[in-house]
Amino acid sequence: MDTPPVPSAGTSRRRFLQAAPLTGLVLYVGLPAIGVAADAPAKYGGDGMPEGLRDSPKIFVSIAPDGTVSIVVNRSEMGQGVRTSIPKIVADELEADWKRVRVVQAPGDEAKYGNQDTDGSRSTRHWFDPMRRCGASARVMLEQAAAARWKVPLDSVQARNHEVVHKPSGRKLGYGALALAAAKLDVQAPASVKLKDPSQYRYIGKEDTFLTDGQAIATGKTWFGIDTRLPGMLYAVIARPRVLGGKVKSFDATEALKVPGVVKVFAMEGTPPPSEFQPIGGIVVVGKDTWAAIKGRSLLKIEWDDGAHASYNSPAFRAELEQAVLKTGGKEVRNEGDTYAALSKAAKKVEANYYVPHYAHASMECPAATARIVNGACEVWACTQSPQASRDRVAKRLNLAADKVTVNVTLLGGGFGRKSKQDFVVEAALTSKEMGGQPVKLTWTREDDLHHDYFHTVCAQHLEAGLDANGKVTAWLHRTAEPTIASIFAPDPKTLATFELGLGLVGLPYAIPNIRIENPEATAHARIGWLRAVNNIQHAFASQSFIAEIAQAQGKDHRDLLIELLGPDRLIDPRKIGDGWNHGESPERYPVNVGRLRGVIERATKEAQWGRKLGSGKGLGLAAHYSFVTYVAAVVEVSVDPSGDILIPRIDVAVDCGPTVNPDRVRSQIEGACVMGLSQAVVSEITFKNGRAEQDNFHQYEVMRMNLAPKKIVVHIMPSTYDVPLGGVGEPGVPVIAPALMNAIAAATGKRIRQLPLRAQLANVT
Repeated sequence: MDTPPVPSAGTSRRRFLQAAPLTGLVLYVGLPAIGVAADAPAKYGGDGMPEGLRDSPKIFVSIAPDGTVSIVVNRSEMGQGVRTSIPKIVADELEADWKRVRVVQAPGDEAKYGNQDTDGSRSTRHWFDPMRRCGASARVMLEQAAAARWKVPLDSVQARNHEVVHKPSGRKLGYGALALAAAKLDVQAPASVKLKDPSQYRYIGKEDTFLTDGQAIATGKTWFGIDTRLPGMLYAVIARPRVLGGKVKSFDATEALKVPGVVKVFAMEGTPPPSEFQPIGGIVVVGKDTWAAIKGRSLLKIEWDDGAHASYNSPAFRAELEQAVLKTGGKEVRNEGDTYAALSKAAKKVEANYYVPHYAHASMECPAATARIVNGACEVWACTQSPQASRDRVAKRLNLAADKVTVNVTLLGGGFGRKSKQDFVVEAALTSKEMGGQPVKLTWTREDDLHHDYFHTVCAQHLEAGLDANGKVTAWLHRTAEPTIASIFAPDPKTLATFELGLGLVGLPYAIPNIRIENPEATAHARIGWLRAVNNIQHAFASQSFIAEIAQAQGKDHRDLLIELLGPDRLIDPRKIGDGWNHGESPERYPVNVGRLRGVIERATKEAQWGRKLGSGKGLGLAAHYSFVTYVAAVVEVSVDPSGDILIPRIDVAVDCGPTVNPDRVRSQIEGACVMGLSQAVVSEITFKNGRAEQDNFHQYEVMRMNLAPKKIVVHIMPSTYDVPLGGVGEPGVPVIAPALMNAIAAATGKRIRQLPLRAQLANVT
């Protein structure tokens, strides 16, 4: 990885934050941003993100005299392969030799590099076209420089594999020899740039397993946030309040200061709820090494004021949520036809309740950031998904101009949304300030990570379906109660924000005449944040499990019913089915395509040999879902032994994300999503007692171990042309896994699991 030398629309998440000052104002997602005229044309995709898109090669491409092409990546790498995919787009249009390409990581600077938020499964889909233009513009500039040197017409020269060739004579000039002259030329207007025909692609869409940082990662030679080392660096950890809104009443650091290597203990002021992404405060222990700091922290004597949320207990809150979804009168978020009337007249009714707990991000690398302040300027090294937001918040807390703060982005050992929150970066900067500007690395332990996460929200859901005398589904009622992410930005919102409703809830694409979706109130008692796939996790679990239950009640094949509910192939304007967000994408460019959803269902079930006879205690389960403008279907095969232990021989996943830049990374992301989805389904859970997260480490917050992992995951990428816009990949694979597994278990055992995680619910089931 290229690292700095040691001693460097839709409503977007950042715009959502910018519109939510920590005041008593209520935030309504979907209203025009402050300073934007209400009648201004809507912007979508990358253009709708803060600072938008850039496509100039003078920003992203530089060529050395020896011909080395350096390509800047403005998004954060956390395993999704963005430091490979984006440079390959540029290199392909540039006609560069990939062996001579060097990848450079951009610091946080959106005014220069365009939007840098690495979230929402949108890095490649937003930057595919701009990076194509960037590479093509650079190629043309090199061709212009060669034509001028040879004094020949431009159309007589052509860039080919790191050289410009004069076609009539065969003369050649390497990119290094032309770079200086090319850099002095103007960049073509984007509309005039001629892009390659996809048939000419050398890298885009091609099968390989190359990963820019792969060898360096495997050999321990790259740089993650926790790897930063600076001369004279100190190390810090923080004892934070365990309860939302808690604070320090008093503390005694006498014993902590006796630990060899501990140099200072001080109180860091926190931000009371709603605290956005600001530090929650606590007692900071600074040492000459991390172990001294951790040991010192363990000896602190702290009296806490737990505040109003000290009574938060998971069993009681679950009961509260479940009562809420059983009552009529919740906020109406979608209503077509007359669902209550249709239910009352139904020949048959099916109903079920589902529960999903809090989850933690639990990325392999815990949050870590290093900061130092020299001559009134702060420099940070951090594993951040949002470097510009980190820069903005550090600048504000240190009372510095933004140009006095540099945020260098390291590799991320996983992120899943946690590292888009900047609290840990601000903590490092504030600690350096307290230490007179000395470099300080602020480390979160795994216990810190699980106790003080921005948790995936807890959720209870109630669904009802009405069937007519012919078994046709005529009514669908869905109620969901879940604390909202908006609760970290504004005081006490109790219903879901627009973008949360658009995450697999209101946008059901089924041809059911009467659909009603309600959102009862729910109070947040913990910091809520987005986790990979966000609210799609619980919404897909409920809806896809429930369709299987309807099929069972009718005696129908689950796949056949699912396809029947989709109705005829058609394009649906998401706004007409209640989704005014559509993942921030244009509803005209990204309508919901029922035919594509049907296609992945048919592909996954074909590959899994749906309908084949299985032995006792074995079953196949199906789920399909549209999220992040991508269509995914999964079939899970499961075997359940008499004691209730499960084995997963195979998972087939069909994914239609439009054209793919790097098919190997698409498969890798879907494979990882399968493991993460299974962890959520089988073992992962955060519970609260007296306001505190009860899980301390991986012996309590479990992730799937190798013995439970699928023996085989087969990813089927649906073919696509480049006329279809790109979809997301990092997140859409997660939501289908839990319902597909539970549907498989129901098929194998006859027992329906409606509460996650599975854990011991199958004890002695067969």
